[in-house]
Parts: sequence; C-alpha cells; structure tokens
Amino acid sequence: MRLILLGPPGSGKGTQAQRLVQKHSIVPLSTGEMLRAAVAAGTPVGLQAKDIMANGGLVPDEIVIGIISDRIDQPDARNGFILDGFPRTVPQAEALDELLRKKHLKLDAVVELRVNESALLDRVEKRAAETRARGEEVRLDDTPEVLTKRLAQYRAMTEPLIHYYSERRKLLTVDGMMTIEHVTREINRILAAIGARDKRTTVAAKKAKKPVKPAKAAKKASTAARKAPKPVSKARTAGKAKKAAPKPAKKVTKRRAKR
Repeated sequence: MRLILLGPPGSGKGTQAQRLVQKHSIVPLSTGEMLRAAVAAGTPVGLQAKDIMANGGLVPDEIVIGIISDRIDQPDARNGFILDGFPRTVPQAEALDELLRKKHLKLDAVVELRVNESALLDRVEKRAAETRARGEEVRLDDTPEVLTKRLAQYRAMTEPLIHYYSERRKLLTVDGMMTIEHVTREINRILAAIGARDKRTTVAAKKAKKPVKPAKAAKKASTAARKAPKPVSKARTAGKAKKAAPKPAKKVTKRRAKR
C-alpha cells in the first residue's frame, strides 16, 4: 500500500503515520531522514545534496525525487510506503506521479486530515501554558506565533494539493478533530474499502483476460457446428424441385376414323 498523508501542522499526521506503518508493514518515508541517510551512505544523489546542504541551500525537487526513487527500490519498501511531508507543492506531486509511473507503481490514496485552525492555535496556547506552569521551557517551534506562520505556508504551498489529488480521485478526507482512536478507525475503514474495491477490479480483469483452453474451444465449436442447420446440396435441391413441379398433361391424339 502506497499512501500520502496531508494536513496542516498539528493535525496529527505523525501519530497516524506510525499506526499505519505498524498495521500495514509499510515504511515511513521522511524526506529529511532520507536526505541524511543518502548523504551518510555517499550515494550519487546524496553527494549532490551534501554540497547544497553544506552551503545552506534548499535541495532541489529533482534531487529529493531521486532520493525517494532510491529508497522505494529497497527490499523493505516492497509492501509499500507512506509519505508524510512530501509532496508539499503541485510540481512535487507531478514529479512523484511521473516517478511512480516509470516504476509501474500506483498511489493507493492520499489521506487528508482536516482540522479547525483556530482549534489548533488553542491547543498550542494551552500546551505552552501547561509547559510554563511546570517550570519547563517552551519549545521555539511550539508557540502560537510559529504555528500561525506555518499554517500560512501550508495554505499557500500545500493546500492546492487537495484539489490536485481530488481531481485524480485519490483524495480521502478524514475529520482530524476527532480523537486519535476515532481518526485511526476511520482511516482504516476507508483503506479497507479501497482494498476490497481494488481486489474486485483485479479479479474481474483476470477473468476478462483468461484465455479459453484449446480443448474447450474445440468442444464449443463442435457443439455449435452440430446445432447449426445443415447446408442443402444442389442435387438434393434440384430433386426436390423436380418432384414438386406439376407433371405435363398427356397429349391426346384423335384416331382417324376408318372409311
């Protein structure tokens, strides 16, 4: 199973991704982790990324796609994968579609966790207040100010993907404001329905392509030949026509009277 998780920061994508990985025995694909692993392994794509990252630049999409390509070719990704945090833009989604097409793979679903942004901000404010109350330092990336900026980036860059995948009938929307358990159950229910549908489609396609065995085909042809009306020969037709034709009347001759 090959999946993408979409949703704004704080929607619970990371939690649901972990549960999907365990349930379906698929690998989680994090672009950041894959980049670091490729650099450490010294792969050709990793070496390109290393120079760019060392100079503080953003790694181009083609390099990220190359790293994803290498990763999904590994044996542990045979059962599938789940992408969280990629693609972030429509061009990245198009590049991913092209990559999967070349590998003769298909994306099973894109799961969007839809949430209320104001509720997310309330959560962050509450969490920050609780952290301060315990005398602990609040993380710099876990404040309402940072979340507001990240939400704005999500709307501008990533939200167009919802329309992109909806047009391709890949998008499945789940209410991310439910409890974690309810969200998990809903995702599993939807994916089970997709699996059942794909199984029916595969079975139907196999039946349609199943060749007819020669012996069976010959038997069918023989039966059809016996049931078909037999052709009538020309001689037989002519004989029937001759019998049906009316016989000519006998010629009556008058005898000459004797004198």
